[in-house]
Amino acid sequence: MSVVGIDLGNLQSVISVARNRGIDVICNEVSNRATPSLVSFGYKQRYLGEAAKTQEISNYKNTVGSLKRLAGRTLSDPDLQEFEKKFIAAELVDVDGQVGVKVNYLGEPQTFSNIQVIAMYLSKLKDITAQEITSPVSDCVITVPGWFTEAQRRAIITAAEIAGLNCLRLVNDLTAAALGYGITKTDLPEEKPRNVAFVDVGHSSYSVSVVSFVKGQLTVRGSAYDQHFGGRNFDNVIVEHLAAEFKEKFKIDVYTNQKALIRLMVAAERCKKVLSANPLAPVNIESIMDDRDVHTIVNRSDFEEWASHLFTRTEDTLRKAMERAGMSIEEIDAVEMVGGSTRIPAIKTTISNFFGKPISTTLNQDEAVSRGAALQCAMLSPVFKVRDFRVCDICSYPIKLEWTKSPEDDDTEIVVFDSNNSIPSTKMLTFHRSEPFTLEAKYAEPEALPRGINPWLGQFTIKDVKPVNGEPAQIKVKVRLNIHGILSVESAHTVEEKVVEEEVTNKEGEKEIKKTKKLVKTGDLTVVSGTTSLSRNLADQYAEKESQMYASDKLIMATEAAKNSLEEYGYDMRDKITGPLAEYIEPSIKDKFVEDLNTVVDWIYDEGDDQPKSVYVEKLETLKNIGNPVVERYREAEERPRAANSLRDAIQRVTQEAMSTDDKYAHIAPQEKQDIVDRCDRARRWLDEQLAKQEKVPKCETPILFARDITKEEDAVVAFATPILNKPKPIPKPVEEEPTDSPMADSEEKKEDAQEEKKDEMDID
Repeated sequence: MSVVGIDLGNLQSVISVARNRGIDVICNEVSNRATPSLVSFGYKQRYLGEAAKTQEISNYKNTVGSLKRLAGRTLSDPDLQEFEKKFIAAELVDVDGQVGVKVNYLGEPQTFSNIQVIAMYLSKLKDITAQEITSPVSDCVITVPGWFTEAQRRAIITAAEIAGLNCLRLVNDLTAAALGYGITKTDLPEEKPRNVAFVDVGHSSYSVSVVSFVKGQLTVRGSAYDQHFGGRNFDNVIVEHLAAEFKEKFKIDVYTNQKALIRLMVAAERCKKVLSANPLAPVNIESIMDDRDVHTIVNRSDFEEWASHLFTRTEDTLRKAMERAGMSIEEIDAVEMVGGSTRIPAIKTTISNFFGKPISTTLNQDEAVSRGAALQCAMLSPVFKVRDFRVCDICSYPIKLEWTKSPEDDDTEIVVFDSNNSIPSTKMLTFHRSEPFTLEAKYAEPEALPRGINPWLGQFTIKDVKPVNGEPAQIKVKVRLNIHGILSVESAHTVEEKVVEEEVTNKEGEKEIKKTKKLVKTGDLTVVSGTTSLSRNLADQYAEKESQMYASDKLIMATEAAKNSLEEYGYDMRDKITGPLAEYIEPSIKDKFVEDLNTVVDWIYDEGDDQPKSVYVEKLETLKNIGNPVVERYREAEERPRAANSLRDAIQRVTQEAMSTDDKYAHIAPQEKQDIVDRCDRARRWLDEQLAKQEKVPKCETPILFARDITKEEDAVVAFATPILNKPKPIPKPVEEEPTDSPMADSEEKKEDAQEEKKDEMDID
């Protein structure tokens, strides 16, 4: 069973897996440790990840990025219209009440919701992982920004289900990073906690969390976010200034040409990365538009001046996080930074100055979040045993329940989970009702949400409510904020106050019956829920559609591979058949075979460009039926001398050992040694005879002696000789001691007799 952590990024995503030796980051098909978060639609198939990256400019109208920013949004969302639209070249449309994209796919306009597009990308990440670990992928943990609302979280979970992934937990990205940081620390205190500020400046957003660590546990104290501050803002600053420079210097306006603008955005991102490590960054873009090349040099001081208004925003979020954590700067023991944009020197300096201490470098900026997610998955999976480490995350936004006022109530709402409530968490609420009633869940502070997000979370109707003995029934409602940070009303039941008889022992030791009043559960009530999640019917339709597209993509890729194999074989064999293979094909066949190869190559670029896989496979097999024997004859001509030399060497070596006078072989019978010599002679004669016959066979005919036959004979010679030559020496017989008649022996015997006589005399006395 796989244990996978996915850091779902807006620009790119990182996958980690937990293995016996630790956490490994997965490389994709082009050996990159991060996969572009892009989905592109083509005439025949979809392109996902790295393949979509190659389509980003040429097929920009049908390429979708910023997938994470689309999750759980509607088309009318003001944030989407004001901020996200300029980063997405594809047309945004309404699909089943959600924001989606309209693209040209399979030669016709089609629409896909944000959930479907995210599911497509997650399917790609699933395939990358399965390819690496060579086993099916199911269980995973996916990271999301802490500022994600319930609608956005539900969208990611549904997309994972459509992709065939079982998401064990949606974990806040900085909580995942904190887990990776804390679980490896062996010096965490047991009492006074160690407070660490985690700062994540990603591609599109900025998050700060203050986390307290004690031995075996982390607790998130407070978090703050800036949903519209990240690497792409710095890219945009460079784009704006370079666009103005190119307009003045080269008389071109990139804003009038979408492809030119995308090229400039790509160059700006590269420029930003170079400036993070160097004082100067050259920008060269060939044929940006109107067949014009542009070039310039950006220096770091200019860039920092252009982006000065962005750096001032950095401190605001840091200050909010500290306030929500209820801590002072002096209480922070360390500052850890993750996210690619934290490499910008000015950001590092700003954050370091705010806390008054240097930035720690414990974590890998690009991979820490993914590794933490894999650790969380291992902790939730029964397959792995992980060191006990408790993760106490908090609710990002306070949640309240509202209801219609009844005679039994003084209030009509209650904040069930406040902003620092731990996750997961369960609350039991008590109501007195005589009839069914409805609870509405909403975010208690709509102004704190990302702009345009509907604060409504769900509606929960408690049914089958009836009076008890003419009085309103007492009802217990179980409300839960689950491990994903999603609200649900799990159950409801009635309770009654009943007199219960209990047997107790009094002071005198006598047993007596005592009557007490207790609340006793008397019946479960039906709860009907309506939430922001996708309907089951629509989710099933999306899953079926994804399955069809996935199968179609696989077939297209297999067809393309078959076509490429045929084309490669045609070119390769055409060159070889007139070169090194020329002597190994019959002259009567050669010209026709070359003609067939030329015909196939020409056909591929004509009517053979779009054919079923079976056609390519059939043509390749037809060519190989002629070409393979030619290749085999050539290969045999190359391998046969090497095999013959190897056999001769083996014969010589074994013969020398058999005829050796070395003591090592002295125990072997002469006849056995002679048998080895005779066997080697037979092998030598066989080889000479077969080689002589082969010399008479033309190179263009099937050989009568194959390298494998020679190798087989060598193995037979060695197998015959080895047991004889390795026969162990016999164990020497033990030497028996014979009695001696030496004078010394007689002297010893007489001495012993004299001692015996003396002993006897003493006994008599």
